[in-house]
Amino acid sequence: MKHPSNRQIFDYWNIQRGDRPAPDRSEIDPAAIRSALSDTFIVAFNTQERHPFRLAGTRLCALFGGELKGRAFIDLWDAPKQRLLFDLTRIVASESVGLVVGAVGWTSSDLSVELEVLLLPLTLRGKTHMRVMGAIAPLSVPYWIGATPVETLAITGHRFLGPRHDRVPIPVVTIPDDVADIRRHLVVHDGGQR
Repeated sequence: MKHPSNRQIFDYWNIQRGDRPAPDRSEIDPAAIRSALSDTFIVAFNTQERHPFRLAGTRLCALFGGELKGRAFIDLWDAPKQRLLFDLTRIVASESVGLVVGAVGWTSSDLSVELEVLLLPLTLRGKTHMRVMGAIAPLSVPYWIGATPVETLAITGHRFLGPRHDRVPIPVVTIPDDVADIRRHLVVHDGGQR
């Protein structure tokens, strides 16, 4: 993750969930992520209503030119990628994994801003597939934010996040005793036939 807000939100989400797949919505304290709150949102996991916003931070609302509560999260994206966003959001909720999406926001006058989008699952009173928490953070804040709204988002890439930032140990490779010869990255095993 490139944006500090997204790193802060992901770390807080990870702490709140502990050993569970996802934390409950009631465990999210806005004061704990105060410095990232303006980029943060929560959407209802509701495919019929295209995942409507339940709440959205002030900088996020300014980016899109108005209050986002009630608007559909999926409708922010360009039409060819909306099906992909449905699928990615379903995976986030079903697999209890985080997702980082690289995106570009476009205005009606062809101004653009590079964004990083974070999606994290939440439960609601113990039920899964209820809420998704996230953030949409500009990698650099353009002068026109608040004056010219972003009309649509385009995906530039995405990747799923594991449960922690822990490093995976590098496997140790041992050469078995029956190796007959090693030449230029080739390993020749004695198979018994000549």
